Formats: sequence, structure tokens, C-alpha cells
Amino acid sequence: MTDTMDDIAEEISFQGFDDDCRLLGSLLNEVLQREVGSQVMEKVEKNRILAQSACTMRMAGIENMAELLEKQLASEISKMTLEEALTLARAFSHYLNLMGIAETHHRVRKQRNMTLLSRSCEDVFNQLLQSGVPPDELYNTVCKQGVEIVLTAHPTQINRRTLQYKHIRIAHLLDYNDRPDLSPEDREMLIEDLVREITSIWQTDELRRHRPTPVDEARAGLNIVEQSLWKAVPHYLRRVSNALKKHTGKPLPLTCTPIKFGSWMGGDRDGNPNVTAKVTRDVSLLSRWMAIDLYIREVDSLRFELSMDRCSDRLSRLAHDILEQETSCEDWHESWNQSLSRSQLKQPASALPTKLPASADQPSCTECNDDGSQYPRLELPGTDYMPLNSQDAQAPQRSCSSLRDLSLNTQIVSNGTPSSPRASQSMMPPKSPFASGQLLAQRKLFAESQIGRSSFQKLLEPRPPQRPGIAPYRIVLGNIKEKLTKTRRRLELLLEDLPCDYDLCDYYETSDQLLEPLILCYESLQSCGSVVLADGRLADLIRRVATFGMILMKLDLRQESGRHAETLDAITRYLDMGIYSEWNEEKKLEFLTRELKGKRPLVPPSIEVAPDLKEVLDTFRVAAELGSDSLGAYVISMASNASDVLAVELLQKDARLAVSGELGRPCPGGTLRVVPLFETVKDLRGAGSVIRKLLSIDWYREHIIKNHNGHQEVMVGYSDSGKDAGRFTAAWELYKAQEDVVAACNEYGIKVTLFHGRGGSVGRGGGPTYLAIQSQPPGSVMGTLRSTEQGEMVQAKFGLPQTAVRQLDIYTTAVLLATLRPPLPPREEKWRNLMEEISKISCQNYRSTVYENPEFLAYFHEATPQAELGFLNIGSRPARRKSSTGIGHLRAIPWIFAWTQTRFVLPSWLGVGAGLKGVCEKGHTEDLKAMYKEWPFFQCTLDLIEMVLGKADFNIAKHYDEVLVSGSRRELGSELRTELVTTEKYVLVVSGHEKLSENNRSLRRLIESRLPYLNPMNLLQVEILKRLRCDDDNHKLRDALLITINGIAAGMRNTG
Repeated sequence: MTDTMDDIAEEISFQGFDDDCRLLGSLLNEVLQREVGSQVMEKVEKNRILAQSACTMRMAGIENMAELLEKQLASEISKMTLEEALTLARAFSHYLNLMGIAETHHRVRKQRNMTLLSRSCEDVFNQLLQSGVPPDELYNTVCKQGVEIVLTAHPTQINRRTLQYKHIRIAHLLDYNDRPDLSPEDREMLIEDLVREITSIWQTDELRRHRPTPVDEARAGLNIVEQSLWKAVPHYLRRVSNALKKHTGKPLPLTCTPIKFGSWMGGDRDGNPNVTAKVTRDVSLLSRWMAIDLYIREVDSLRFELSMDRCSDRLSRLAHDILEQETSCEDWHESWNQSLSRSQLKQPASALPTKLPASADQPSCTECNDDGSQYPRLELPGTDYMPLNSQDAQAPQRSCSSLRDLSLNTQIVSNGTPSSPRASQSMMPPKSPFASGQLLAQRKLFAESQIGRSSFQKLLEPRPPQRPGIAPYRIVLGNIKEKLTKTRRRLELLLEDLPCDYDLCDYYETSDQLLEPLILCYESLQSCGSVVLADGRLADLIRRVATFGMILMKLDLRQESGRHAETLDAITRYLDMGIYSEWNEEKKLEFLTRELKGKRPLVPPSIEVAPDLKEVLDTFRVAAELGSDSLGAYVISMASNASDVLAVELLQKDARLAVSGELGRPCPGGTLRVVPLFETVKDLRGAGSVIRKLLSIDWYREHIIKNHNGHQEVMVGYSDSGKDAGRFTAAWELYKAQEDVVAACNEYGIKVTLFHGRGGSVGRGGGPTYLAIQSQPPGSVMGTLRSTEQGEMVQAKFGLPQTAVRQLDIYTTAVLLATLRPPLPPREEKWRNLMEEISKISCQNYRSTVYENPEFLAYFHEATPQAELGFLNIGSRPARRKSSTGIGHLRAIPWIFAWTQTRFVLPSWLGVGAGLKGVCEKGHTEDLKAMYKEWPFFQCTLDLIEMVLGKADFNIAKHYDEVLVSGSRRELGSELRTELVTTEKYVLVVSGHEKLSENNRSLRRLIESRLPYLNPMNLLQVEILKRLRCDDDNHKLRDALLITINGIAAGMRNTG
């Protein structure tokens, strides 16, 4: 009975999704009828009906008819002209993207309609208390939790940012469409808005014509903060606080935040020569600028809200002190201005505004003057949707600004509108060049002074002493805004490499400086009985400062271990000490430890090295200048020895000594955490030994305790390990490596934080966050966790505030459960032995195909669009670490991306079937079934592989082979497809499911709904690849191919 009720609930839930898809599909059809004409649309519709019919037949089990219809569809596509193929590709690609928007909205709506959301704080806190966890332990664990989500610029987000914004606006319109109180007129206007957005999308080029720079990628990451996380974080923290108060009697402390954010955008230089020391510095300053700009907006809104005059004695004294300082400053200005006026008696009086600018009567929180904004613009379009009813309207916030024009100096002309200095000058009477230049210089001096900048604002607000009483909160917040504005201007000067001589007390350097007056306001409101006001917008701002600090997301640096060894080679050669890289590990450690204990710099200022090595030294110098206030960790990719870590520690120490000597004071912030990243299977197996060796060195252990609070951070990589040995072996080696690293740290009494380098796709360690955290080894998640979120998954998980709140909830509760109720280990040693055997067979099968079969590389290039992926311009870094055509140096992203396009998804399952089959045939089938039921790690691993198999398509993969692969290599493709069938069979045997995704009906339903559009896209891609490989200079064909790649990525909801 329960299953029947669940099915009915599922149908009701999906009704809204189907309605949204029909609405968006019909509007797209309407737009296309107008844009491309009915004749072309008839061909598009014919192909859609053929594809729909084939899918229906296949789902009904009528394979022969399905195959016949698919052949007819392929034949129709092969007869298309290039223009028709391009239109079909674009139409189906846009429809798949619209379905993706509807799917995301469906999830949001489903969550909103649930009384108690599973895996939410409310749900999990209740579960833990019911299971016997004391309220105090629950409260303390939540308060001490330290999760950091690190956004990376890995090139898997295929949609242009322009289209992403348009998609977000459509999502807002769908959300608005759900309102039950919409009048017919409102709904009609909403449909018109949707038609406008879809028309705009159709008329926009889908393809990036230029490769993004690292700064472009960083801007995209900052925009995620502005459009979504900025709104989501206070909402999420309120939910945590309310749930804690309900279940433990105590709210979350105001400055406590269980989750923070980091970034690799502009800091990840591993194999990316475009990320330089200057890029890192600029991105860090840009991130600071954005943080300050967002705080200014919030303080503006807060000043309007906190208009009351009742306050604590401390706040009153502070407000009066600020007023006295302003009065003395104004007295000085008046005398200065009088002397200036006397010297200009013969000049026309400067014109004052004759009328107030538009919206001057509105509070500052409602301003939306995009053209005359005082904020420099980053040219990131706003994402707020303006509701149709005027009573619901809230003006969208300003988006961020462009670094191309960071000048804020505008002058006021007689009509009260800002204009450029040149325009102002042209409206004045003619003067002698000398007089004119002198006046402009004086005007510039006045405009750049704080008094000049605030003079216009004072036309809008009466001076405080003229009021019957003062508004102390507004005075204090006005002072905060003034310092924030100076802070922002200082950052602009630094970004433009201009002189910057601000006094330390004129701007904010740390978040504690900003928090102090805000908390004073909060305490004052509480002491006066205005708790409800204190816990509103002010509490939200304090929580934002606690979460985002002064930089929004601290920037990690990442570089390959070999680059540090090459740098030390150059240094030791210059100092006639030998060649560092030729020394054995013991000699390296002895040298590095000795130098680390010393107090003098190692690198002489006069040293000259190759440009690429100079870049390494420059990076350490920038790290010393910025410090741990702006930067997070220094990640060493391809780490394999203890000396890899100490080498970075030495180069960091040396740079800090040099910079502090030049500054005449200590470097800002502390030293960066140095984090080894173990990626290959070999390095994962040695990870525990490396950590033991490091912690056995007295200097290093004392350094960790003194400078990093006794915390060692270790990163494990999912992408390269999967490409190296296959998904199953990689998962098992990662599990064992984490166990060993945790044991090593426990031996020395050091806490450990594991940093998970997970990709978006299952082949690169992706998958549902909750499952992934719940399947980690016991003891590996003890209240702390770092994890990357990459490419298209950043937009999917955090692109909308509603989805972001849900993801933050899931991270919090999953880590909490893993800490207080750790996942079960393998029940018996036999299970570990079976895992070893499956892993061994799986790895052998995978490597014998990918690395040892001489035909495989050529088959890979023929059967997939891997070679053509480079034209997508989706990332700033090269597709290969080194110039080699082999699989070994190909990055994991294009490796997965190419196979995802053909729907074969080979890297995610290859070898798994052979491993399971080998163990089952030895009589261990029942053991594997027990492991699936009782061991979270094994269950999660198999469920993720089953999910991938549900997206794979035997017939589509076969079509790629039949059309694109040369006859001599088709046998290899046939063998691999047989392996796919074997994998499906044994995954179902072990899981006990009758068919794939049986335990996830929603996923199966969503996949099936995309097939009528996804399948024709694959057939079209095959046809275009066939033509393009005979005419590789045809740019229009190439565009058509890239559009099919976009569409298939949208349909698969995954790239790499």
C-alpha cells in the first residue's frame, strides 16, 4: 500500500514538472515559428515525433520497431542541409536547457511543499536527539563544525554566463507562475515575459568565441556569491539557529558559521601558465573589492531600517564621538573653502542641483540606478526578477562593476545629474588655459576629499544637530559606510597600481574591525528590548561578515610538486650546493629541515632564473604580501614525498623573510597551510607514510601545532586516480588512504582535515553530497571537511538561493552525522579481502583496455568528439598537462567529457563488471549482497555506478562506432559494449534491483523525459562529426558540432 501511495505522490509531484515543460516547450515552438518559419519547424517536429516514438517502443520492450524508427531518424538527419542541421541542433539544445530549468524548479517546489524536509537540520537534529545524543553535545558539535566549500574554475560549465543569467530569469518567472493569487492579466504579462526571455535566448550566440581568462573565471565565481550565496547564507544560518534553539534551547552564536567558502579561481596554476602571480594578486583584490561593495549596500539598507533613537550608553557615546569628529572636520573645511572662494571671486559660482535626482525620496536600499551607479561595474547582468504587481516589487540590487572603469569621480551639473569631467568642462564659460587648469585641479582636490564626496549626500539628509534628537544607529552606520567607501577606493587604487597612502584607521583591514561596531549596535538593540530588530537585517549582516570576511572566498594556491623541485634546483645550483632533484629523499629532508630552522633567507636577491621559475618565486612573494587573511591553503598536486611539503614550506618562509625585511614589519596574516594532494593510485597508497614521515620531524610537528592549531590538512584527488585505475579501484584506494592518513595523525596527536577534490561526474568522484560524506571511513570526518565544487555543479547547486540553502543544509547535516554517528566500517575482514580482489580484477581489466591495448587510443579519438572539445573555449587552462597525445597526460575532464557525449560513459564503469563477475563466480554473491546492505561505502559506490549505467545507452554508443570508427577497430567497440552489458547484469545482481535506478524512480523518470530530444542530438552529432572530419576547416560545421555538444551536456546534466 505504501508503494502505491508513494507512486501517487510522485505522479502529483511530477505533474507540475510536466506542466512547466509543456509551457516552455510550446513557447519555444511559438518563438521558432516566428524566427525560422513553419517549413523548417515541420522538419524539426517530424524528427521529434520519430525520436519520441522510438523511445516509447524501446520502453515498451518492442526493440525491433524502436531500432527501425531510430534508423529512419538517422536517415532523415543525414539528408539535412547544414542550415537545417544547425536549426535542429539549436532548437533541441535550447529545449534541453529549458527542461533543465524546469527540473531544478521542480526540485525547489518539491522541497518547499514538504512539511519536514529529509536531511534538513530540523530532521537530523531530531534524529540525533532521539538516538541518545545529549543536547549539549549536539549544540557544541554544530558550533565547532568547520566545513569549507571550495569553488573551482575547472572547465566543465559549458553554458555562456549570458545564457546562465537568462536561464535564472526564466527560473524566477516559473517560480512566480506558481503563485495561486495571480490575476489573468498578471499571468498574461508573465507569459509575455517568458516569450521575451526565450526570444532573447534564441537570438543570442550559444558559443564562446574567446577562451576566458583566469580573471574572467574568478568574476564568474564572485557572481555566484552575489546572485545566490549572499542571499542564501543568512537564510541557511537562521534555519540552523532556529533548529538548534528548538532542540537544545540555545541559538547559534551570532559570529559562528559552520560553513565557509574558498576558491581556486585565479590561484590554481597547476598546468595553467595563464595563472600568474599578478593574476592571483588581482583576483584577491577584486574579491576584497566585491566584499566591501556588498557590505556598503547592506549598510545602506540598514541605515534606513535602524531609524530609532533609543540605544545603550556605549552606542550613544560612540555616536557623539563620531559627530564631534565630523563637526571639527567640517569647521576646518569651511575655513579652507572660504579661502578657496576668495581666490575664485572672478569665477562663476559653481552650480548646485536645482532638483533632486530620481528616487532621492526613496530609501537607499531601493536604489537601482544602473547607468549612474556609484559602483564600478563588472558587467555581470543582474539576476533579480521584478514581480509583476507593483506592491510586490523590490528593486533589483546593483550588480557588480567593471574593472575597466574604476574611476568614481563625477561632477554635478546644473540639472542635478552626474556627468564626466569633460562634459562639465564643456558647459562652463571659456577661460584661459592656466585658470581653467588651476580650477580643474582645485575641483579635483575637492571632489576627491571626503568632504567633497559627501557634500551631495548632505543635500539629501539634514545635519544631525538640526534634528530634535540624533539617530545614533544611523550615525554609527554612516561612519561604517564612510570607512567601507574608503576601503573600496583604496582597493581600486591598488588594482590600478596607483599610489595609495591611506591611514590605517581610515579603512577596514580585517573582519574583526568591521564586526566590532556592528555587534555594538546589536547589543544596544538587545539591551533596549528591540530583540526582534536586532535579529533581523543586522544579524544577517553580522553573519555575512563572519562567513565571508573581507574577501568573500579565500583563495587557495595550487602548483605541481615538480615545479618546486625545479626552483630549488636553480637555487642550489646558483649557491654551488649541487642539484637538489638528484639528491635522495633523506638528503633533501636534511637540507630542507636545516634551512627551515635557520633565520636567514636562502634565495639571494641577485639570483637570476628562467621565466617559469621566476613565476614560482613571484607567486610565493605575492603569497607573503597577501598572507593568510586573503589566501587559504597552498596545495601541492602530484605530491608523493615528505620533501614535497617541506620544499613549499621553505620557499614560503624565504619569501616572507624577504617581504617583511622590505616592509620593516611582519607580513600580513600568518603562513599558508601547505596541503599535499595525493592523486595517483601509487601516491594514495603512500599517503599515510608521507604524513608519518612529516610528523616525525620535530620542526614540522611544532610548526603545525604553533601556526595551524595542531591541524594537518591532506587532500585526496578523485579525478586522476579514476583515470589511472578505473572508478572502482580509485574509490577503494581513496577509502584506504583516508584511513591511513587519519591513523598517522592520531599516532602523533594531530587533528586532520581531509580535503576532497571531487569533480562533477561520477567518473571524477562526483555524486550526491550526502551519500559521499556518509560513505567516508569512520573517523575521517570529525567535524571538519573541505570539498571542491566544480564547473557546471557550482551553478547547479548554488546558482539559485533556494538550491544553495538546501545544499548548505545537506553539507551541515551530513558532516554532523558522520561526526556523531560515524558510518559503519566493514563488518568483517573478509569484506576487505573481497574488496581487494574486486579492485585488483577491475584495475587489471581497466588498464589492459585503456593503457595496454595499442588500438584503444585511436579508437578513443575516432569514437568520441575529444579532439573537437578544445574549440569550446570553456576554460583558461590547456586540456593536457604536457604536449603528448597519450591518455596519461590528458586531463581527467576531457577524458570524461568525451565519453559522456557519446553516452557510453566508459570511465565510470569500465572494469567494475569484470571485478564483480570474478568474485561472484567464486561463490561470494551472498557476501556482496550483505556488503551492499550493511556497508555504506560499498552501497554508495555501487549506487553511483548504477546511476551512471542508467544514463549510458548501448544503441547510441553503437551508432557512433558504426559511423565514425574504422572497420579494424569496431571489434574493440563491440567488446566494450559487451562489457557494459556484463556490468549492468552484475550491478543488478549485487544490489538486488530488477532494473537500473529502481531505487531512484525520480531520476529514471527525469532521464526518460529528456530522451526524445537527447537521442536526436546524438544522431545529429554523429552526422556532423562525419562531415567535419572530411571538411575540418568548415567553421559552420564546427559551430553545429559545438551546439550539439552543448545540447548533449544539458541533456546528460553532466560534462566532465
